[in-house]
Amino acid sequence: MTNIAQSRSDGGAPAHVLVVENDPFPRLLQVILDPAVDPERVNAFAAFLSIDLHDFDGWLAQARAAAGALFPARVVLVDSFEAMHAALPEATAVVTESYPFGAAELALAPKLRAIQKYGNVVRGIDTEACAARGIQVLRLRRRANIGCAEQTLALMLALAKKLPQVMGRVSVEQLREAGFTPRTYDRRHTANSNWAGVSGLQMLYGATLGIIGMGEIGRELAPRAAAFGMIVRYYQRSRLPEATERELQATCAPLEELLATSDWISIQLPESPGTRGFIGPDELAGMKPGACLINTSRADLVDREALLAALRSGHLGGLGLDTPYEEPGRRDDPLLAFPNVIVTPHTAAQPRFNALGDFIDLLTGLGQAVAK
Repeated sequence: MTNIAQSRSDGGAPAHVLVVENDPFPRLLQVILDPAVDPERVNAFAAFLSIDLHDFDGWLAQARAAAGALFPARVVLVDSFEAMHAALPEATAVVTESYPFGAAELALAPKLRAIQKYGNVVRGIDTEACAARGIQVLRLRRRANIGCAEQTLALMLALAKKLPQVMGRVSVEQLREAGFTPRTYDRRHTANSNWAGVSGLQMLYGATLGIIGMGEIGRELAPRAAAFGMIVRYYQRSRLPEATERELQATCAPLEELLATSDWISIQLPESPGTRGFIGPDELAGMKPGACLINTSRADLVDREALLAALRSGHLGGLGLDTPYEEPGRRDDPLLAFPNVIVTPHTAAQPRFNALGDFIDLLTGLGQAVAK
């Protein structure tokens, strides 16, 4: 574990103040930059990252070097928009994921040099007002979001090809035990493909994907699905500009229409009191019969009992879920009894190096911005 003394500076109070929207991953900025960070937080991150990172001290040195003039800094974690306002008078830089930032915020921040969006979509930040003040607005295309988009496609492909049911089952006995009817064909006349008798296999090509929420992950998913030859549609409260839709190869649709016409539904919404249970009994009933639902966001976005009922009735053709309803999950979770359900243990955004690479990029950009 890291010795906290190694991260202290002998140069007195830090020259910079970094105001950061409090979120589990951005808290790492406090470990990297702030000499006054709680040693318990340092050790917690060392343990959290040890899955993939075996030299935490070495990585911290690399991150601090990338930060340049920004290290050391006092890092203020804020839990609300109001707390951000209170911290702005001393801020050299701000890291925001969801909080808006405009003229009112700029007026409170006379020392501000840069705003870092913890993401790639700067909606909510008044870039023109920032440019007028000479404030840099930095963006970050997060590798974790790309990982979630890849996981969504992986779950779709696994369900389409029935991989959980067929993997490792190559003998007649194994296939029969799994409920298939294997048979060989007269090779004098026909090919012998799918002698295993696996019915209901699907293609992504030509199928319609409906994305609920075209934020950071939705925008990573859409062009990847289009590359598979899928028809991509999306729903969110505000329609994207036409140029963005063309870039993403996606078209907007009302929610009811999206549910009724999509072969695959991917829900990509942040978890909040307003989104919990967003997909409930009515939405599941409104889905195209046999369509599959993919959720690599949070389980609670979908009503659990309604989901189980839709699976039991056969109306829902399959489910891909990255985060179980309980963490850790239970081996007797009723979802695991369905052959057309895949549940993975919250691994979509991995490996840890996704986040580590993001923070090196973030610190490099912020360090250069505050040095100017």
